[in-house]
Amino acid sequence: MPRKHAQQGQLTRRLAVLDGEIVAVGDEADVRDWRGPGTETVDLAGATLTPGLTDAHSHPVWGIEMAAGTDLSAVTDLDQLRAALREAGRGPGGWVLGHGLDHNAFGGRPVDKALIEDAVAGAPAFLRLYDGHSALASGAALAAAGVTGPRTFAQRSEIVCDGAGRPTGHLIEHAAMDLVGSLAPKPTYAERRGSLSRLLSDMAATGLTGAHVMDLGDGDVPALLAGVEYEDDLPLRLRLSPWCMPGATDADLEELIGTQLLGGRHWQVAGVKFFMDGTVEGGTAWLEHADCHGRGTEAFWPDPEAYARAVRSLDAAGVRTATHAIGDAAVRHVLDTVASLGPRARMRHRIEHIETVPDDQLKRFAELGVIASMQPPHTAYTRADHGDEWSKRLGEERAGRAWRCRDLREAGAVLALGSDWPIAHHDARRVLAVARSPLGAASAGTPAWRGAALTGLMALEGMTSHAALAAGEERVAGRIAAGFRADLTALGLDPVDAPADELAEAPVRLTMSGGRITHRTASG
Repeated sequence: MPRKHAQQGQLTRRLAVLDGEIVAVGDEADVRDWRGPGTETVDLAGATLTPGLTDAHSHPVWGIEMAAGTDLSAVTDLDQLRAALREAGRGPGGWVLGHGLDHNAFGGRPVDKALIEDAVAGAPAFLRLYDGHSALASGAALAAAGVTGPRTFAQRSEIVCDGAGRPTGHLIEHAAMDLVGSLAPKPTYAERRGSLSRLLSDMAATGLTGAHVMDLGDGDVPALLAGVEYEDDLPLRLRLSPWCMPGATDADLEELIGTQLLGGRHWQVAGVKFFMDGTVEGGTAWLEHADCHGRGTEAFWPDPEAYARAVRSLDAAGVRTATHAIGDAAVRHVLDTVASLGPRARMRHRIEHIETVPDDQLKRFAELGVIASMQPPHTAYTRADHGDEWSKRLGEERAGRAWRCRDLREAGAVLALGSDWPIAHHDARRVLAVARSPLGAASAGTPAWRGAALTGLMALEGMTSHAALAAGEERVAGRIAAGFRADLTALGLDPVDAPADELAEAPVRLTMSGGRITHRTASG
């Protein structure tokens, strides 16, 4: 079998890889016996070799659909929004699609279709806000979906209506968004397949060797991934977690347990994703006390105990879970649920996002063995002066404990880091850099900074050894050692000691996933 050898200048001098596994690490003498006719030697020219970087929270398949249409992420006010929509291309049926729209662009005004109707000139329009949990639909889009007033949903979702009961076009949470979003033009199977391959290659070029995928799309993702692997290899190793939504029956839970058997060469279904709340900006984060608009006191699961029963059923079957919980009440309920499972549940369950958490909950993560999964790039949607929608809704006290990554680590928690692409850019170097130098409400000079900013080593661990712990792969991944999977990233500088701003632009010399070179620079 082909044998590969890699050299680097700082952390590991030489190593040998065989059949996707590291078989020797050390000096020339340690790897000499692994050379042979099929040997490939890789000279990394003094680069720093680290365990392969893993994005612990991403949506690379579903995100292709979410990121359809015009990119509105650079829009900062209503004038820019209208200008962008006037120039936006029209898809099939004349639809105008957009994504990445910042809540702050509305300048504190309610999200309302009246603000965009002239710009879309009567066309059906569906604009996703950056959080992925809300959207703005035009009048024509609402009419096409037959949305004429409020509705009741099995999950925490809302068709926002005015005082007369007429929809404003603001759709909050998945069930409400799907009423219109399901009608919008979708990429074809061939387009999705091509987009996915390009996206995963782009991810590998930033040093990523794997990703924890927090969805299973519309259920056809296994077939899509199998189709890609029929012709080629996936550039990243993917671990996918299908959703369990409110109203799930025992049969639904059994089906989710059954999906854990699905997998391919470089992907597998591994875990189940829940939502305990929504987002702060959308008014659906579950909070201990209401936000400044009097919202946020309800859970995504109308019956929170039903969520706990579902988690208990999956845990009894040995299935790992990840729960979206942003608000303090949501975090508390998930921790309480895991506490009810007993000590055998340690390191099997994780909480995603955790944007604000009080002091009395920090130590419970380590005590219960609950993994904290956080996305430092989300801090970019906030402002140091708390003039953003996230901070204004929470108020000074809660905004002052934003993204407590460092506090959780120092309290003993396992902390896995990710991007939440397409909510934030997938570039692994940016995740590492922002983890060390958070932005907005958690930036230097704010009360939250000391509790948010990680050391260089902590940040690297968040995308390597701690990401492996979060996946239950600590015995095969997250380290450079014999017997471990050959997931490796080589950077042109030391990601632990280099300044954060330099790290964000660091050259990626080589990316190796399971012994396969998935990215290499010309000099590598």
